[in-house]
Amino acid sequence: MPDELLRPTIGAGVDMAVRPWRLMSQTYVAFFGGVIASTVIAFLNARRLGVDAAKQRLILGVGAIGLAVVIAAFAVLNTDGDLGSGLRVGIRVVAVVCCLIQLRIQRPMDRAFQLRGTDYGSLWGTGFGVTIAGAVAEALILLLVTVAL
Repeated sequence: MPDELLRPTIGAGVDMAVRPWRLMSQTYVAFFGGVIASTVIAFLNARRLGVDAAKQRLILGVGAIGLAVVIAAFAVLNTDGDLGSGLRVGIRVVAVVCCLIQLRIQRPMDRAFQLRGTDYGSLWGTGFGVTIAGAVAEALILLLVTVAL
């Protein structure tokens, strides 16, 4: 009978064929794409890392709260209908802060992935597409907020 104590568990419950992305690469997506893009990439990466479902929902919750903060800040600070540079910087700061929280949630499983000794996947194609789609989606939401106000 094999001893359970000696059985490796680092890869347990994780699809080893799909490689996750580097955590700090996700900050670029957050800065250029916004909260929506950051949340999509963090959620997909958490699934690739094998993060449990409760923490995946937490990542989505952080993204939803971040988007609500962006919308509220836009609604309060956008008085003249023009997206000023201060407001744009504030929106990017919210996106990066949300991303850092989401990275913190992914970190334990990322360390387990590092112990496997496998290389990370490339975020270039997916990251570029999600960045553009997230930025467009966020701009459309903020446009709807402008029209509603």
